[in-house]
Amino acid sequence: MKNVTDRTHNPFGMQPDCPSFVPGYGDANADFHVVGDHPGVHGGLEASIPFTGEPWSPTLFDALADAGLVTDVDPVSMNRTFLSYLHMCLPDGDPAPSSYDDMERFFDAELRAIAAHVLLPVGARATEHVLETYTARAWKTTIDMEALHATELLGSGWLVVPVRDPAAWEADEGAQLVEALCDVQSTDFRRESDLGRFFAGNDPYLVR
Repeated sequence: MKNVTDRTHNPFGMQPDCPSFVPGYGDANADFHVVGDHPGVHGGLEASIPFTGEPWSPTLFDALADAGLVTDVDPVSMNRTFLSYLHMCLPDGDPAPSSYDDMERFFDAELRAIAAHVLLPVGARATEHVLETYTARAWKTTIDMEALHATELLGSGWLVVPVRDPAAWEADEGAQLVEALCDVQSTDFRRESDLGRFFAGNDPYLVR
């Protein structure tokens, strides 16, 4: 498959109307898309890379590296993986629902352009949004991240593996995430079918 782009920092040139923001970062042709909340919660302003600059950042990136999604942690280098936020702008306090709604266009455009096979929402807000928007699941109660952490949930064209907020991880939760991601990669997680046999020529035509 031909690359969408080889740019790793803000590959689609997102320019929200705010003074400080953290754009998406990583492999724009990714199989895995890690989704966070906003820079005020998950950091990234100094390096302009999501999930960096927090006390728990090395723990998260070490787990992703152990699972093969990160090739280097300093500087951060992703392997088939993209990082982005629901709300890429740094808010003044907690963003209002209308602010999340306004920023949704940037996040959704990146998600659909990358079309990763596995979504990894980090924290309760990102998990709730991904489950409600990109799966057929509707949650009427509070998201239980302890129960959902590192589990596999089928979505509408995506496999979803929720991740508990790393600031709250207990001793074995990093290892649980590594095990879950290794298990995913040992299966046909892309779930693609080659329909090329129905067309003239020998080129494959892969669809989910």
